[in-house]
Amino acid sequence: MNVLVVDDDVRVAGVNAAYVAKVPGFHVAGQAHTGAEALRLVEESASGDTAIDLVLLDHYLPDRTGLDVVRLLRERGHQTDVIMVTAARDVATVQAAMRHGALQYLVKPFTFGGLRAKLEAYANLRRTLDSGGEAEQAEVDRIFGALSATPEPALPKGHSPSTAELVRRAMMAADGPLSAQELADRTGLSRQTAQRYLKLLERSGRVRLSLRYGDTGRPEHRYAWAKSGGAAD
Repeated sequence: MNVLVVDDDVRVAGVNAAYVAKVPGFHVAGQAHTGAEALRLVEESASGDTAIDLVLLDHYLPDRTGLDVVRLLRERGHQTDVIMVTAARDVATVQAAMRHGALQYLVKPFTFGGLRAKLEAYANLRRTLDSGGEAEQAEVDRIFGALSATPEPALPKGHSPSTAELVRRAMMAADGPLSAQELADRTGLSRQTAQRYLKLLERSGRVRLSLRYGDTGRPEHRYAWAKSGGAAD
């Protein structure tokens, strides 16, 4: 998905663009530092071969506000998705962003994990919407809650970010609940390590624990990815 990064601060725009480029499936289509430049780039992309899918939009721009940019995009017929990325914290601005059609609102300062959570949730939302068809109430609830993910705290001492990412991706790709041994088989980790990271994800709300009782009567712990709840790393 093609992303336009808009921020009046050139350095901040560069940092945000670098963050976006690190998230699989996202491509930085350009950077803009004024509202007029952002509008021009969206319009040019719409008439070209590579349309902009998402705008990461600052509110405080030198020529107009981010809310003005969103309003003008809609008035000109552009349905490009928008996530506000700004230091504006007043409720009136947040409410206006929602009314103008911004999908999400990320308050500065934020971490890479915070932005990645929003982008991954946005990707899940796009996949759901692009699949078409009809939606039951549970699916509608999931669509409307798809962008509610927030970043989880830093990993505890002794936990590896790369291992956490490996486990996270394996759980997201699973068709159903997994046991610690099944996760270990899929990732090449030991069962003890898989269990440790599953417990971490369970505490942060990213996976849900269920019990399955076999012939022995001893319950087997099984974990499923909580798609619409909890926090992302």
